[in-house]
Amino acid sequence: MWLGRGTDVNWMLVRDGSDLTLVDAGYPADIARLEADLRSIGHGLGDIRAVLVTHAHIDHIGGLQGLLSRHDVPVLMAAQELPLATGEQEKPGSRSDLIRMAWRPNVAMWLGRVMRSGVLHEEPLRGAQTWSDGGPLDLPGRPVPVASPGHTPGHTAYFFPEHGVLATGDALVTAHPLTAAHTPHLLPSVFNASDAGALAALDVLAAVDADVIVPGHGDVWRGPVGRAADLARSVPTSI
Repeated sequence: MWLGRGTDVNWMLVRDGSDLTLVDAGYPADIARLEADLRSIGHGLGDIRAVLVTHAHIDHIGGLQGLLSRHDVPVLMAAQELPLATGEQEKPGSRSDLIRMAWRPNVAMWLGRVMRSGVLHEEPLRGAQTWSDGGPLDLPGRPVPVASPGHTPGHTAYFFPEHGVLATGDALVTAHPLTAAHTPHLLPSVFNASDAGALAALDVLAAVDADVIVPGHGDVWRGPVGRAADLARSVPTSI
């Protein structure tokens, strides 16, 4: 199991024999970093058996544009997230609010990085699928989807029981360029569909019997998920 880093965002690779499950894929320009990660562990794009999407923001699905152009692989996400991925429904997160804050140095630098990484070149994701039930998926690592809406309507974390690892996407992060926290916390309201939902998702995550968290942003966190959720509730997340 490996943590990969794109432009201020993470993905995760899980191996079973010669096959891989990929969780999220970064920005469009991050495909080169993803390929480098694969080469570093002796693999290539063709070894990915499926991509699991935590949610449909471009920093988590943008890299699929380059991946799918070279490797036809199933992309799976919650049914509630599909309309966001296909462009049929507007995504949470106010770009206008972020632009109004661009005078702040940390916001300006972050916007510059993500613009170079393709944030303005988002394309609708076609051909994504949903899983048929909520049990372990027949994929490397036997992942279990954990519905955690709030950041987006269909946000999903993924639990890998054999490894004791929970990939939390943006339902719980340990760092972000626009926050000062370097401990488990929620993302600022400007990114969320529902702040109340984001808080409720922490209760769902806390019930998962994992002791390693791989977040969508920030470093891996080791310890009970319940402890991480408690910390996240107490950390201010304003920009």
